[in-house]
Amino acid sequence: MPIARPAAPVRLDAIELRVLHLPLVSPFATSFGTETVREVIVVRVRTADGDGWGEIVTQQSPLYSSEYTQGAWDVAQRFLAPALLDAAAHALAPEEVAGVLEPFVGHRMVKAGLELAVLDAALRAESRALGEYLGAVVDRIPSGVSVGIQRDPSALVDAVGGYLDEGYVRIKIKIKPGRDIADTAAVRDAFGAIALQVDANSAYTLADADTLAELDRFGLLLIEQPLQEDDIVDHARLAARLRTPVCLDESIVSAKAARDALALRAAAIINIKGGRVGGYLEAVRIHDLC
Repeated sequence: MPIARPAAPVRLDAIELRVLHLPLVSPFATSFGTETVREVIVVRVRTADGDGWGEIVTQQSPLYSSEYTQGAWDVAQRFLAPALLDAAAHALAPEEVAGVLEPFVGHRMVKAGLELAVLDAALRAESRALGEYLGAVVDRIPSGVSVGIQRDPSALVDAVGGYLDEGYVRIKIKIKPGRDIADTAAVRDAFGAIALQVDANSAYTLADADTLAELDRFGLLLIEQPLQEDDIVDHARLAARLRTPVCLDESIVSAKAARDALALRAAAIINIKGGRVGGYLEAVRIHDLC
């Protein structure tokens, strides 16, 4: 998916940060907690040719990731945004943002939000769509949905049925120890050969391999991030014991991490998230690597 033509440089006049609280339609439960409100930081960059918008996809607490809203706000305000404004005193291309921010260790979600805002401003100035810039070849894709842990398997079946009725073609259910085999069996029994996958959000260890192997009988598309994010070697050991393909999510924080995981056969599938890997341009590099 090569980027056909880089975006033109822009001069940044100001960067604004805003914290938004978005109430969820229903509580979203995973192995690390339950959300009822999605907290994010929206980034706005101002240029002479118009504004650009990005999103820093942190959460209120460092449960899914070590990054969280107040920490992201602090590092953006004190270090990353000033560095970008200094670098863009004349003009800055979106492809240069990562290099400007590289001296600051970590904080990939903040870097991704800032890069996206600069990229959005540059593309708007050229009247180019992000899809065109990224090399998209279709304008419609079949969508899946992630379903949080429900009260019991029966409630999960009801929730999945509602999403299928709405037209979603792939179902991902969240699992954790004690809420895995029975939940998966209930969905498979209720809906037959739907495209079904599970996501553990790092809830297991290699000691749980026998339990995870029980999921093989359900014909799943994949099991996502069963072990901790830094357990690349253990993921490789687990993958060798399972018929179900292992997908890595939280473990993939860069193209380097993706390259290592693939070399070790720790995953057959990679879930790429722009915020987690530091930006859409790094996401493209991971896509191309895969």
